[in-house]
Amino acid sequence: MVPRQVPRWSAWIFQATPAWRRTTCALGASVGQQRWPRFPWRMCRPLAFRGCCSTVPRVPGVMLTSERYPVQRLPFSVVSEEDLAAFERIIPGRVITDPEELEVANVDWLKSVRGCSKVLLRPRTTEEVSCILRHCHQRNLAVNPQGGNTGLVGGSVPVFDEIILSTALMNQVISFHDVSGILVCQAGCVLEQLNHYVQERGFIMPLDLGAKGSCHIGGNVATNAGGMRFLRYGSLRGTVLGLEVVLADGTVLDCLTSLRKDNTGYDLKQLFIGSEGTLGVITAVSILCPPRPNAVNVAFLGCPGFAEVLQVFSTCKGMLGEILSAFEFMDAECMQLVMQHLHLTRPVRESPFYILVETSGSSADHDAEKLDGFLEQALGSGLVTDGTVGTDQNKVQALWALRERITEALSHDGYVFKYDISLPVERFYDLVIELRARLGPCTKHVVGYGHLGDGNLHLNVTAEAFSAALLAALEPYVYTWTATQQGSVSAEHGLGFKKKDVLGYSKPPTAMQLMWQLKALLDPRGLLNPYKTLPAHA
Repeated sequence: MVPRQVPRWSAWIFQATPAWRRTTCALGASVGQQRWPRFPWRMCRPLAFRGCCSTVPRVPGVMLTSERYPVQRLPFSVVSEEDLAAFERIIPGRVITDPEELEVANVDWLKSVRGCSKVLLRPRTTEEVSCILRHCHQRNLAVNPQGGNTGLVGGSVPVFDEIILSTALMNQVISFHDVSGILVCQAGCVLEQLNHYVQERGFIMPLDLGAKGSCHIGGNVATNAGGMRFLRYGSLRGTVLGLEVVLADGTVLDCLTSLRKDNTGYDLKQLFIGSEGTLGVITAVSILCPPRPNAVNVAFLGCPGFAEVLQVFSTCKGMLGEILSAFEFMDAECMQLVMQHLHLTRPVRESPFYILVETSGSSADHDAEKLDGFLEQALGSGLVTDGTVGTDQNKVQALWALRERITEALSHDGYVFKYDISLPVERFYDLVIELRARLGPCTKHVVGYGHLGDGNLHLNVTAEAFSAALLAALEPYVYTWTATQQGSVSAEHGLGFKKKDVLGYSKPPTAMQLMWQLKALLDPRGLLNPYKTLPAHA
């Protein structure tokens, strides 16, 4: 793909009651009746602190997004006292204006971008979300949907003063079928808690992320999250069976089917998977869960070079076949960081590269035999220099922690420039080597790790603090290099705010034009998650 010319800016789960859907709008009319009080914009009394962001506590070291990046506020309305009163009637006691609580919701997990929203709303039902969005649509108020706020591209926090619409209280399981393994739940259910819920019933969630203890399933779907089980179970585009979504004007789109086969008309749910909250707010998800494997083994291996890593991957696919569920890699600098900042222990001899291989199957003896054969082959041929295997839960978790907590370790190392790209596996590590030579002593670390099994490299560069000069050395170089390899500038993290202007490196103009048209059709006022995902329309 040739680079395109675009502007360069840079709670536990509770079983749902049957009445969970039937909450009516507290403004005195049902969603279907569409009778809403009209507040002329010019007559609304703005909040006393409307003029600036100074009343939101400054998080130490985190600049306002509007100060760091060249972005201008669009002509949305400002939240008024009348708006707050209207929200209070819809969700009594769940309208948050306390600056201390807003401080957390305004800053992303990486502490790299910060908005200045004055209002956080916490609905519990789809109807409440519908009432809120209908009011915001009438008043021209911008809305920032927010799940667990674990995103890495600035997509989950406001850029300016957008209303934060949190799904944290939408955490109920609606149904689970213990024969088909189909789970239906609200969007605010935490991934790890869902995994516990279905594991007790003999199944697992089809995705697994390092942020599983905080991320919401609705946010996972909205960003089309990948993770460590992608190699085995594929994309959410295949495992999500149905969605319930509230559109920008408050219309509820109920496509919450539990059918595995439904070939009637357009598959509308696919519009919202990966749309990052810009086309609608996902309120409920129907997802297919695979059976829980009876046997799980994890091998952690050291490799002398990246060429050997690739050969191990080929050998692994050939010899482990149907039981291979994950193939992850990390370089020596990643290991150094998790040891230095998190005090984790390296389980094998020091090596230039490390591999984590997971197998999942129905027979412990069968899987162990296949894994032993693979390890004997890999060690005997010199592809692997050292290794250890975990079969009990504690050791499996300890080995996975070395891979899953790399992002956390990086956050302790300084300011992090993060790139989540897809590349052909044969060129997978070349960019890391080139950047180390290109950047020299300007950085603390340049590291590479990720999901080698599906071609997803997490390239991270750490520095003492944010540096415009370092950013200029990285961008657009990283994106241009990726485009020349026919790669993708975002493999699984999405585009959010930070990456929206590099979409043209991976998509042709005709595709971008169609995306703008879809946005204009579903959200003509641009109220949902503005400044995100799509570059400004030329």
